[in-house]
Formats: sequence, structure tokens, C-alpha cells
Amino acid sequence: MPEGHKTHRLAHDHTQGFAGQRLRVSSPQGRFDRDAEEVTGSTLRTVEAVGKHLFYAFAGQRIIHVHLGRYGEFRHYPTPPPEPRGAVRMRLVGRTAVLDLHGPTQCRVITPATRRQVEARLGPDPLGGGDREVAWFNLQRSRVAIGAWLLDQSMIAGIGNIFRAEALFELGIDPNRPANQLTRSEFRRLWRVIVRMMKTGFRHGRIITVTAKEAGRPLAKLRDHERLRIYGASTCPRCDGKIETIKLGGRALYLCRRCQPATASDPATRERRPRPNPPEQ
Repeated sequence: MPEGHKTHRLAHDHTQGFAGQRLRVSSPQGRFDRDAEEVTGSTLRTVEAVGKHLFYAFAGQRIIHVHLGRYGEFRHYPTPPPEPRGAVRMRLVGRTAVLDLHGPTQCRVITPATRRQVEARLGPDPLGGGDREVAWFNLQRSRVAIGAWLLDQSMIAGIGNIFRAEALFELGIDPNRPANQLTRSEFRRLWRVIVRMMKTGFRHGRIITVTAKEAGRPLAKLRDHERLRIYGASTCPRCDGKIETIKLGGRALYLCRRCQPATASDPATRERRPRPNPPEQ
């Protein structure tokens, strides 16, 4: 499933390629026919990403809401458009380019009010300028494992399986540790690492969690097996220990038991925190 860096990159690229144009919108597959009729011929104003959701805002207060899910993908072609290949849920035709959408979890036309409802169910988006204090408040109230918490889009939006494994490894945090046991300083570091990784992914169009210093060469020149530290690996890059996989949050998570040791739940060893109050909106 695409993580937040990918949706933000798509929003940027699609805005650059199609905003300000009257688009022909269709559904070669047929499942999006009625919705396509509502927006075809309208001018696309902008495309925005919130977490893993995409919103194509058209003139006339109509929005195409797309969630790619695990199998969704866009295919890009120059005009004139070729014959649709496979099950194309939605086709957007602009002046010089065509977008075909295949296999999304969600593709529908909504109103601004419905968009607000969708966003209200999401936690802060680190890459989209989300409020870190709201995420901190959410974390303090949660007893679930931090590895599962990071995948809960209602707590924090846009993080997927790779970012969570790589960020927790970088900071040496046991993914089984209850979320509300993280200290404020630990959470601040975690937020900063996630933002850095997502910005790098946005800039390069793919997830890269190692630094250029670690890699010994520019990030743009890294091969696929050099981009990550722990995800999909069998040996820890720090201690040469065995990488384990566990099921957490419904997904397989990679960790190193040596570098991410379990910590005792001892309040005397952690920062004291007052009872959390909701952040001001």
C-alpha cells in the first residue's frame, strides 16, 4: 500500500500536470460511470493529499476522492489516449496527458462536507504539516503497542509498514512497547525522524531511510537493496544480529531484538507527565 510520501507526490505531480484544465472524466470499467458524469468537462482546481487519501477538487464544489489501498495505481500516458488496458476505474484526459486509475479501494465524487468528514477521521499528517501536539495527545491516551499505533490512521496519518519499521529501528524503540509509555522527548524524535523520511521519499519518489553519509554516496544513486536499513533484511546493519518478523497491527513488522530491546515499565525511569488535555484547535 502506498505510504503518505507517495500520495503527496501524486498530488503534486497531478496538480502540475492537470490543474487549470477542463478534463474529460470517464470510467472504461463502468464502476465509476455516474460519478464521472458529474465532473467531466469541469476544470480541475487542485489535487491535495491527506495521509493516504487524494482529493481532486473541481469547479462546482465537486471532489473526486481516491484511496489507492493495497492494489491501486495510476498509469500515465501522453495524448491522444491509448485504448484502456485492464480494468480502468477512472480515466482523466487533459490537454497533453492522460491518467488511468486501476484497482483503488475508493474512487467516488463527494462534496466538501463529505471531505471534511473523511479528514475528521484521520490523525495529523506529518508530511502535510499536521499538528504534532494532537498526535502526542492521541498517543498519550493509547495503550496499544507503538508499532500498531503508527499504522492507525485515526491516530497519525500517512505512515505505512516500511516507515514504521525503519523509524522505530533508527531510534531503538521496541515496537511492542505501549504507545503511552513513550516520553515526550522520545515522541518528538520519532516525529522528526518520520517527517525526515517522508520528505526524502517525496523528493526522490521512493522510500529511502538511510542517510547519504551512511550510504557513502548520493541518495539518488542508491540501488533498491541499499535504500532501507531493516525492512526486508535478514541481518541487522548495526549489530549483525538476526532480524525477526512479528505480526503487529495486522502486518509483518521487522525488528532487531538487540538494537530494539524491551524496556521495563518502570515509572521511575520515565519522564513524569501530567494527565493529557486536548490540544486547542
